[in-house]
Amino acid sequence: MTGALASRLGLVRMTGRDPGQHHRAASPLELFFDLVFVVAVSQAAQNLHHGISEGHAGPAVLAYVMVFFAIWWAWMNFTWFASAFDTDDWLYRLSTIVQMGGVLVLAAGVHDAMSAGEWDTVTWGYVIMRLAMVGQWLRLAASDPEQRRTAIRYAIGIAAVQLLWVARILFSADVQFWTFWPCLVLEVLVPIWAERARSTPWHPHHIAERYSLFVLILLGESLLASANAIIDALNSGEHLPGLIGLAVAGIALAAGIWWMYFSGEYGDRLRTMRQAFGFGYAHFILFAAVGAVSAGIEVELDLLAGASEHLTAATASFALTVPVAAFMLVVWALLLRRHIGAASSACFLVLTAAVLLSALFPQGTVLGATAAAVLAVVVVELGRIRAR
Repeated sequence: MTGALASRLGLVRMTGRDPGQHHRAASPLELFFDLVFVVAVSQAAQNLHHGISEGHAGPAVLAYVMVFFAIWWAWMNFTWFASAFDTDDWLYRLSTIVQMGGVLVLAAGVHDAMSAGEWDTVTWGYVIMRLAMVGQWLRLAASDPEQRRTAIRYAIGIAAVQLLWVARILFSADVQFWTFWPCLVLEVLVPIWAERARSTPWHPHHIAERYSLFVLILLGESLLASANAIIDALNSGEHLPGLIGLAVAGIALAAGIWWMYFSGEYGDRLRTMRQAFGFGYAHFILFAAVGAVSAGIEVELDLLAGASEHLTAATASFALTVPVAAFMLVVWALLLRRHIGAASSACFLVLTAAVLLSALFPQGTVLGATAAAVLAVVVVELGRIRAR
């Protein structure tokens, strides 16, 4: 699109932004975009909770991973594109709103996908989001000769994989399940292939902020689960001490996760494409774990209230400790290990194992996991003090 034509249409020429721009922050459009993901994440966490409580922990966890990949991948691709090429004109905004519509379609299909293995609605919602991104890459290709080769690679790669996603829903549930994983691999390979042509000019501090904001969205789900425990305690009058203890533990775990993640600034650590890919892709496990913490708290609530005849104490314990331990392991490997010293790292890993092993003592799981997470925060702070 020529500059003159773009100007007549009220558009800004799409080109790479300055990756060294000072005071770069998330835009109102990006914050608006994040809001619809609250709905999708909530649906995924709620269905994970119900699946575990109904005695289908294995299938529920697997379905959660599959749904969360669709949520995370669509969010991440938009985030990195916006960091590099956000024009904030009417066409860019419209394309973003189309993607938001796709998120809502996906969210509407989460229950059927996770409970009955019917992936049609989730697939169409996902494809809507991804095809909107194809349009953005084609617009970049038409506007910026320097980024044209990279943009065309992205557009071709994304569009080709979407054809495979759509083709999957023509087959049985078993075929859809097994073909999901090759499609996932192809999706994550597209940026690696495309960026080899020319790296996109994303802003490291802006990326770090956007990831931090998504962590806050996920933590909101955990706080909601704690609030539900408090409300149930006040309304029922039964199991009052246990429910209050669970609510306090939920708040403490959410605060501990927040403290561990926000213990430093990460923008300066994103200097190369290799670091960028490691940071971006590893957050899938981190985000999924934080999102699952709320489900773990709700499962513990069901066990305490006797709301499910299929739920065992061991299953409920692992539903809470596995996501917390997974988060701690990834946040250490990705963000902490080079900044808190060897001794602090060793203590942190021991506490991570303690969180997981606390599930072997169902009566003390919540207290043990919470205590270990709180002690991990203390270790991180001591490690930072020594490092300074």
